Amino acid sequence: MDGDTLYSIGELARRTGLTVKTIRFYSDRGIVAPTDRSPAGYRLYNIDAVARLDLVRTLRDLGLDLSTIRRVVDRELSLPEIAATHAEALVVQIRVLRLRHAVLTAVAERGLTAEETDQVHKLARLSEDERRSLIGDFLDAAFGGLGADPVFAGVRRSMTPEIPDYAEVEQVRAWVEWAELAMDPDFRVSVRRMIEDYAAEQAQGDTVGLRRDFAAAVRDQAGPALAAGIAPASRQADRIVAALAANYAQVLGRLDDAELRRLLLARLERVSDPRRDRHFQLLAVINGWPAPQSLAPAFNWAVQAVRVRMEP
Repeated sequence: MDGDTLYSIGELARRTGLTVKTIRFYSDRGIVAPTDRSPAGYRLYNIDAVARLDLVRTLRDLGLDLSTIRRVVDRELSLPEIAATHAEALVVQIRVLRLRHAVLTAVAERGLTAEETDQVHKLARLSEDERRSLIGDFLDAAFGGLGADPVFAGVRRSMTPEIPDYAEVEQVRAWVEWAELAMDPDFRVSVRRMIEDYAAEQAQGDTVGLRRDFAAAVRDQAGPALAAGIAPASRQADRIVAALAANYAQVLGRLDDAELRRLLLARLERVSDPRRDRHFQLLAVINGWPAPQSLAPAFNWAVQAVRVRMEP
């Protein structure tokens, strides 16, 4: 019977796949004590030692130290409680490793200097309170003083990153890049102007009983033209520019004239800022949203189409 059979340390090594040296090491520390000794003084182990060594190997693979393992196999400690403690510690370690991976990847991909690397590292390690402060400061710069219109509350939410506690590496990298954008004074000015444009359009829409999304209108007009291969300077584009101008004239409640076209071009140029697209792409990664459709190609087409018709 296996329960009565005694094994030499070499036989035990063959049954468990561990080396003789490893088993002797565990034995010397009392983790897997010998059951008996041979007449020549060699250590002998029963079948229980096989199961004990399997458990020790598993616990070592999971990162437990030898002192803890000995107390677990001797039933001095509850394995579930130890497992829970180590699992919590691993969560912290995993988060740290993800942060390091994200920073190192950004350094490699973007060719950052030592100073830039230091900045990226600091952004990746911000506490939750520090992240909230940075986000709030950026959103206040964009929306501050524009009133409590529920529409703006929704837009503000759509521009708020919510990085999870257990963020993936891609989310950490996206957060760092988003934070860099959010701290860029020039980008803040650009966002503020776009929000002010939007606010003015929404206010005018209330006045005439009509609210329109400028970006959606440009997408719906210029997008199909771009897809159809219509050149911005071609005659085919005339009707599309006219439709864009008519839509914007209606939004602003004014006539389609030279000044309206100037305002339209300025509005298109502000919205076509490539950082706007990147901002929403980063938000989607951070928040786990579907990747947004890029509006930059349609905006750029519209900018060219309107500008060429304003040239003398």
